[in-house]
Amino acid sequence: METMARVTRKEHFSAAHRLFDPALDDAQNFARFGPCSNPGGHGHNYRLEVTVEGPIDPSTGMVLDLRRLHEAVQELVLDKVDHRHLNSEVDFLRGVIPTTENLARCIYQQLEARLPAGRLVRVRIDETDRNSAEYGRSDG
Repeated sequence: METMARVTRKEHFSAAHRLFDPALDDAQNFARFGPCSNPGGHGHNYRLEVTVEGPIDPSTGMVLDLRRLHEAVQELVLDKVDHRHLNSEVDFLRGVIPTTENLARCIYQQLEARLPAGRLVRVRIDETDRNSAEYGRSDG
């Protein structure tokens, strides 16, 4: 078994969202999601971590150029979510309740097949200092 290295790129974005199931009425949504279901929504300053693994290239000493990872995350995720309303303005979140867990999953799916090098291990989203979610390979 080959030994692999892991690298993590940390990013941030600000966005609004509303936790809301359109199959439920407002009272049922409030019972399920509390004030996070308020019609106007609310916002967060999210922290995003993307972890990739792979062999260390002997000619560069890197798993991948972190600039290229940043560029991929910028184009595929940040340009779409930063200062947006996640429920209505983000194509890859259409029809998805934008919980922290779903954000991590959908961002992982956005990046999985499109990273410049390495193998995507996990995506972590910190919604607040107290709430976060990770999505990725179970061996990661």
